[in-house]
Amino acid sequence: MKAVEEHTLPGRNPAYADTTNRSRVRYVVLSMLLAATILNYVDRSALGIVAPGLSKGLSLDRMQMGELFAGFGLAYSIALVPGGALTDILGSRLAYGLSLLGWSFATLTQGFASGYHMLLGSRLAIGAMEAPAFPSNARAVTLWFPARERGFATSVYVMGQYIGTPLFTGLLLWISAAYGWRAVFFVTGGVGILFSFLWYRVYRDPHQHAGVNAAELQYINEGATAARKPREKFDWRMALKLLGYRQVLAICIGKFCNNTLLVFFTTWFMTYLIEARHMSMIKVGIFQALPFMGATVGILLAGFLSDFFIRRGMSISTARKAPLIIGTLLGASIVLVNFVESNEGVIAILTIAFFAQGVGSMSWAAVSEIAPRQYVGLTSSITSLAANIAAVTTPLMIGYISHYTGHFYWALNLMGAICLLGALSYSVLLGKLSRIEL
Repeated sequence: MKAVEEHTLPGRNPAYADTTNRSRVRYVVLSMLLAATILNYVDRSALGIVAPGLSKGLSLDRMQMGELFAGFGLAYSIALVPGGALTDILGSRLAYGLSLLGWSFATLTQGFASGYHMLLGSRLAIGAMEAPAFPSNARAVTLWFPARERGFATSVYVMGQYIGTPLFTGLLLWISAAYGWRAVFFVTGGVGILFSFLWYRVYRDPHQHAGVNAAELQYINEGATAARKPREKFDWRMALKLLGYRQVLAICIGKFCNNTLLVFFTTWFMTYLIEARHMSMIKVGIFQALPFMGATVGILLAGFLSDFFIRRGMSISTARKAPLIIGTLLGASIVLVNFVESNEGVIAILTIAFFAQGVGSMSWAAVSEIAPRQYVGLTSSITSLAANIAAVTTPLMIGYISHYTGHFYWALNLMGAICLLGALSYSVLLGKLSRIEL
């Protein structure tokens, strides 16, 4: 036992000590995961970026646009668990390659749409084909990074969902203005198709990659044998049983409420700025990036502070719950845009609200603290599914309310109320974080 303990100490292991000869292929893989995640969110958000021009060009009302946005979320939610299973069966190289190729091609087909029904079919296909993406990300990080680096690696690829839109919205708006909204789908879909071939050609699991030397492979695999556990068979009855625990139910409700804001920013945000706030394309191109930058800072800050307070002696329960409660509660500030006239004030409030959403996105850490050890994957899938239901309800809610009332006022108020419900769930229903023992 003593020999095993000495072998696992970083300072005594040559794989940890010899950093000069250790290859760095895992960071190349991480950069590819980040790029794929950026493409993922740019492609799912492209419809929202061109929505004002597209809806006029195809004579679509806000109810129909809401249904198109929700179509993605519906297909994605249904395919989420099967997508994870497919990743386990095929591995990240093939599953991600097929996923990238499929959703990119579906994105491209939106450029040929002549009406509502073809667009809806494309949106459903994008949602279904994107489902294996995040399970593939998680699998690749687990295989390529030792436990001590997985938190960092995860935060890097998760950032892709926030930084892609502000980085490329200006370019996509220019393409739309210069060449028409259809060109946006041709470009984003085409880039994704090319990247799918690059991914399949370059990516390999660590033990199959020619660029990985023995020192990096040993570093990656440190402790992997001890941590490996038999895979649990998926069982819907166990899923229902887990939902009976207040901690799981509270996180499901909280994640759904918090994700409502994220879905707004990736669907109706551009339409709100152009149609409700009457901003010019130039102002939209400048202002739209700020809320996404705020969300990026929020998720990074929440993760850093949560770990920092634990190292300082704060209880895990308090350190993990605080960002969830504060972030989701502060997200309700989005209602203040209804009482502000200036464009600068509106963007400031939306930046604060999206920053708060990023802080509240720390719920994945809480899931890891309460999930039964033999059902971590299943618990994560359940809570992720709950979060993604918001991708269906939010676009429909905003589309229907704004269609019948003629403005976004009550839709924004309802989003604020949903955030308050999420904060209540995290603060009252969740209780103290502790491992569920079955």
